[in-house]
Amino acid sequence: MFRNRPIFGMIQILIFASVPAAAEDHSHHHGSGIATRADLYAPMGVMGEHMHGAGGFMLSYRYMHMRMDGNRIGRNSVSASSVLASGYMATPTDMDMDMHMFGAMYAPFDWLTLTAMIPYVEKSMNHRSGMGPFETKSDGVGDFQLGGLLRLWQNETHHFHLNFSVGFPTGGIDHEDSVPVPMLGFQKRRLPYPMQIGSGSYFLQPGITYTGKCEHFSWGVQALGRFHLNENDNDYTVGDRGDFTGWFAVPVLPWLSISARAVGRVWGNYSGADPALNPMAVPTADPKLRGGEQVDLAPGLSFTVPLGPLGEHRIAIEALLPVYRSLDGPQLETDWSIVVGWQKAF
Repeated sequence: MFRNRPIFGMIQILIFASVPAAAEDHSHHHGSGIATRADLYAPMGVMGEHMHGAGGFMLSYRYMHMRMDGNRIGRNSVSASSVLASGYMATPTDMDMDMHMFGAMYAPFDWLTLTAMIPYVEKSMNHRSGMGPFETKSDGVGDFQLGGLLRLWQNETHHFHLNFSVGFPTGGIDHEDSVPVPMLGFQKRRLPYPMQIGSGSYFLQPGITYTGKCEHFSWGVQALGRFHLNENDNDYTVGDRGDFTGWFAVPVLPWLSISARAVGRVWGNYSGADPALNPMAVPTADPKLRGGEQVDLAPGLSFTVPLGPLGEHRIAIEALLPVYRSLDGPQLETDWSIVVGWQKAF
């Protein structure tokens, strides 16, 4: 379980130490429209961080690109040659993932905002093997999430709410592609765990979010967990995970803000195993080589236009750069990712 990882306590200290002391009051931004100050929403990589007033409705779109290059065991990078020398028939060398996340929020009451999210994911992974290099690809709709944000308490400076969502196994876990098979050449086979689009399981994602603001800046922290509830149809359960973040944003102009964010993630190995996968063929087929922990630092920009033809639109961008990675490997390491997003309130 990820709670046993030593970095868990370090991440909690990192996040809660980032919350500044209470400052002077300022107009609250949890209404039905886009905030008039560009910093009064969290960086675009944070989801479920704000609520709406009764009747408020918002649509959103986020595009995320993640680049992985090279393998890691613990905190140490390892070469593809050394992975192959340890007995595997193939090893991944790099991977790209593109995710398109479509979201909607609606507030039937001031104290409750409902949320829905559905991703479309595209993955490609390059490999080295004794039969030469090869590439695998997969794409499809991911797991659908339906949830809500429940306000706990707020005043003009501080806001607390609970996050809760349920995930549905709408993403595929049976994606196939051509891979090298000894004595048979390239054959279509079930792809390993990182190349599947969904989890195949129902899951719960509880959390808590705090945001604050004063006249000259804003800040927030959020903690989320994801707990998979059942073994999927391929006889395994994706590992549980925890996501922890804290951010600070400053308006440079009324319509432009800059932000800085610290992100900590910890995720567990899988339980069970897909009988169609051979864990000695490639590290990505081993359910015990899926866990890890990572800390990123993320600078960001946010643009808000309160009036005119682009009124009530927000566009933001954020880059995530790892400063700490420890993986149960050999496992591909994330080098960087970027999130670009759009939000429109009605």
